[in-house]
Amino acid sequence: MKLCKITTLYSAYWQKFYARHPELRQAPYAVQKAALDHDGFGWADFWFQALTPLGYEVLEISANVKPLQTAWAQAQGMSMSRTHWLPEIVFEQVRQFQPIVLFLENFATFSASWIQELRQACPSIRLIISWCGVPYEDANIFKAHDLVLSCIPELVEQFRHLGHHSEHLNHAFEPDILTRFPSIAEPEIDFSFIGQIVRGNRYHFQREQILEQLTSQIPIQIYSPSAEISWKQKSKAVAARVLYPIVQASKQGGLPIHWFAKFPQLTQLAALPACPPDPVNPRLQPWMHPAVFGLEMFRTLQNSKLTLNCHIDVSPRSASNMRLFEATGTGTCLVTDWKENLHTLFEPETEVVTYRSTEECIEKVQWLLAHPDQRRAIAQAGQARTLRDHTFAQRAVQLDHLITKALQRP
Repeated sequence: MKLCKITTLYSAYWQKFYARHPELRQAPYAVQKAALDHDGFGWADFWFQALTPLGYEVLEISANVKPLQTAWAQAQGMSMSRTHWLPEIVFEQVRQFQPIVLFLENFATFSASWIQELRQACPSIRLIISWCGVPYEDANIFKAHDLVLSCIPELVEQFRHLGHHSEHLNHAFEPDILTRFPSIAEPEIDFSFIGQIVRGNRYHFQREQILEQLTSQIPIQIYSPSAEISWKQKSKAVAARVLYPIVQASKQGGLPIHWFAKFPQLTQLAALPACPPDPVNPRLQPWMHPAVFGLEMFRTLQNSKLTLNCHIDVSPRSASNMRLFEATGTGTCLVTDWKENLHTLFEPETEVVTYRSTEECIEKVQWLLAHPDQRRAIAQAGQARTLRDHTFAQRAVQLDHLITKALQRP
């Protein structure tokens, strides 16, 4: 069965990657793709490796990586639009491949009209799957998809309530990652957090609060894109906070919103229900390090005696994110927020350590740092569980079942 998976990579990641490997920008498509896959960011080529033994022919497209996609287009003799190169190149890649299943990792990248046009150009497509593990603005976007997958059970419930076909599928770990860098015998970092701290609605409000409380009482090394907010982004944020009360006062004074039309930023501010926050919490900045991605992230995890996990706000009840499996898979002792389903994935306090409050987190972190043998035992048990039950090879069997089920649906 032919399956095409389309993904988008964090711009901050792939731009850093090409800055470290500038020679790749002029390399053939296959060379660039192999280098990106080896670095292991996100899902990389993990689904390709897991689904191929099950009889799938898989094409994986990194849609927004411009040097990579440019290399493909040039090899095809395809002219590129300056503004719409991304959907145009992906459209042609899919059209040439003629898949049966189209798997969109980023549901927001491609419009319903683009999908409809692609269905007409690709009559082979029988199933379009989208993935959603983050907040969404309008669920109507999923009407163009046949099946919505999510790692978050709460979102699956929402999608089904709204009439969408939706199924739950957990994240996973790729064991081959462990062969790509030397094993670290004794970690150097006592306690780390690796991840985003998005200060928007339904993202990381709880995560930010916990980190702020932790940094006031216990050292923690934070590796996050928030550490690299540019002066331009900071300047825009300052301007927005200055202008917001002025714009809102003007609205309340009766000034029509169309008066702001010549100034897009003012129009956006006029529509916001609250003043936009600073893009980074200044109280966390002293503890922050630049973001780590791909193999560098896995090495940093393995170099941490303990690493913190705190779920996104749209997953209030369920353990669901990638860090559960990335951290344990690398052999790190994971300290994670307690969730009601966590016991179905790991044995709490034996394979991972849980906390229900910041105070409990601090107490357990301090105890584990003072008792290295117990910490190592939990880390080893967590890794064994992930390598036994939570690999991409196992998830591929589950995905194959969901695909078969969806294709049989009237």
